[in-house]
Parts: sequence; C-alpha cells; structure tokens
Amino acid sequence: MKIIAGLGNPGEQYKNTRHNAGFLAVDYVLGDDGFMTARPGKEFKSDIFSWLAPASPNAGGGQTQEKIIFVKPLTYMNDSGQALKLFCNFYKLDFKTDLLIIHDDVDLPLGTFRSSVDSSAAGHKGVQSIIDCLGTQNFRRIRIGIESRPDKAIPPTEAFVLQNFTGEEIKKLQDEIFPKVRMEIKKFLQD
Repeated sequence: MKIIAGLGNPGEQYKNTRHNAGFLAVDYVLGDDGFMTARPGKEFKSDIFSWLAPASPNAGGGQTQEKIIFVKPLTYMNDSGQALKLFCNFYKLDFKTDLLIIHDDVDLPLGTFRSSVDSSAAGHKGVQSIIDCLGTQNFRRIRIGIESRPDKAIPPTEAFVLQNFTGEEIKKLQDEIFPKVRMEIKKFLQD
C-alpha cells in the first residue's frame, strides 16, 4: 500500500491558488491514462482516489497487486496532518517507503521542483502539521516551486500563497513541472 497526498485547501475559491499546487499536481496525474481508472471516494476527512497497480510477480512466483491511494485532505492546509494521521494509522504505513507528500514551496522559483526525504518543514505549516501528527519528518516529499514575486515581501507570503496562479503560470506547471512530478511518482511506486 502506498499513499500519495497532494496538499491544498478544499473549496472552489481555493482551486487554482498557489497553495493548492499539491492538489493540482494530483489532479494532473489522475488524468494520466495509467491512473484514469482510480476509484473516487471519501475517507478519513479526505477526497481519495484508489487504484490497484498492475500485477507484478512476487517472490513466491504468484502475481500481486499493490493498492495506491491518492489523497487530497479536506482539513485545510494547516491541518493536513490530521487526515494523514488517520490514513497512516489505519493502514500501518512505513512512512519512509509508503508515504509521498506533494506540496507548494515558496522558497523555490515557479517552474522548479525538488524531491526530498527526511526534511524539516522549513516554515510550511501544512508539512509541519504532518510532522507533528505523525511524530516524524522521515517521509518523501515533492516540493513544487511557486515563487514568482519580483519582491518576496510584496504581497506578504500568507497573502501570496492564497492568490490564484495566472493562466501562464498554470500552463508552465502543466507543460513543464507536472509531467516531471508524474515521473517522480512512478519512481516512488517502483521502490
């Protein structure tokens, strides 16, 4: 079992905000032919999309399928850990190998992303909520750069992350970044 969680805020008013880069990335990946059969639902204060990975041979010579759950917590960004703790406790996940978090990062320029494992929250309140609720930072993350301000103080970061991406910024994410995020997810699923 693997959990891939995109972070964001629920509600139409937040749909295309910079803070919702994680939700947008999950939506993009779910539109991929390989994941289009994901079954939607709601569990543990989250929108979920369950998918069974194609069967692969196991050590005993049989075929096994692994369940993959894409998660969009509905607890709002700063309380993301509440929903993920419910998932992780129920499914008894090994955080280091079975959990991947996708989120925005104001410290990275728009059009970039970074993968990391066992990293601090670096001021991201959604990630800090997850670390606090799980009691560890030892999980994988994909950080999507959203910084596009000429002056990093205007508007203040709290307001900036709640502004909508421009059409040009969304196109850049969809054309350049989300395909790379999809490849990172596929690597994560193969580990």
